Amino acid sequence: MSVTVDANVLVYASNTADPAFPPTRALLERLAGGPDLVYLFWPTIMGYLRIVTHPGILPRPLTFRDATTNISMLLSRPHIRTHGENGGFWDLFLATSGQTRGNAVPDAHLVTLMRQFGVTTIYTRDRDFRRYAGITVRDPLA
Repeated sequence: MSVTVDANVLVYASNTADPAFPPTRALLERLAGGPDLVYLFWPTIMGYLRIVTHPGILPRPLTFRDATTNISMLLSRPHIRTHGENGGFWDLFLATSGQTRGNAVPDAHLVTLMRQFGVTTIYTRDRDFRRYAGITVRDPLA
């Protein structure tokens, strides 16, 4: 079985002031412990870095060094994978996205990557992922 996480899970797991910190941190520790494959797609990683280092979003943003260290620690695990778009991505994105627009475009991007690599489960607080057939959404706070 393989899974992925959305940027919001990484953000909650890095923000000790957020009530979602304990369950999301526990989830990441469990996933980091293996043995299941965990995909951290580049859009998720970059979204995480954008959010946790932004002083207008978090009251106590992380330094870039602390944020990248968090990601590096995850990427050092042997069962964590990072992949980007492969050949055929654009056609699959068009088939996946339908009439997607605005803020839903990054979700369609992530779902397309999931489909390219056979990942069917995403841990996220974003309910919008439920609209994609074949994608299992797991809320780490539920």
